[in-house]
Amino acid sequence: MVLLRLFYEFFKTGLFAVGGGLATFPFLVRMGGSTGWFTKSQLADMVAVSESTPGPLGVNMATYVGYTTAGVPGAVTATIGLVAPSVIVILLIAVFLRNFQDNRFVKSAFRILRPASTGLIAASGLSVAVLTFFGTASLTGASSVSWKAAALAALLLLLTRGISATRRVHPIVWIAASAAAGIVFQFAGV
Repeated sequence: MVLLRLFYEFFKTGLFAVGGGLATFPFLVRMGGSTGWFTKSQLADMVAVSESTPGPLGVNMATYVGYTTAGVPGAVTATIGLVAPSVIVILLIAVFLRNFQDNRFVKSAFRILRPASTGLIAASGLSVAVLTFFGTASLTGASSVSWKAAALAALLLLLTRGISATRRVHPIVWIAASAAAGIVFQFAGV
């Protein structure tokens, strides 16, 4: 019964708390008072913990409340309850857009949005590359190249081009391998 109530309370929160993680705060204040799952002082602690951990604030708070209320099943239930309204809305929009995908106005809008989103992604990638190769010196105008980062990037580029040329590798494999390489090089001090 507690799991059902967790799902219901966080589904309502996810449905109406538009605007980010702090928008969930008034819902959590009301939830704590009506359910007795946590006090206002515990809510302040939850905000501090949720702010300091990676991930969206609202999701972290839902997971935290769910875990303290009903353990791991509660954490999973509360988190799913919070994100379910967003997933449902996205699916409805996708169905709606599918019905209009041949509409010339929709095609024109996407024709305009594709280069804009590509430009934003390219700008973000360039910013990351500049910080990687030049470090914080790039922000002050100094030019100090990180030769380790440049050598690593060249090596990875050659490896990915060589492997991709010989056989098809699923993108998830590349993402996982890149994450593993990043972790190894982070701990190795590269």
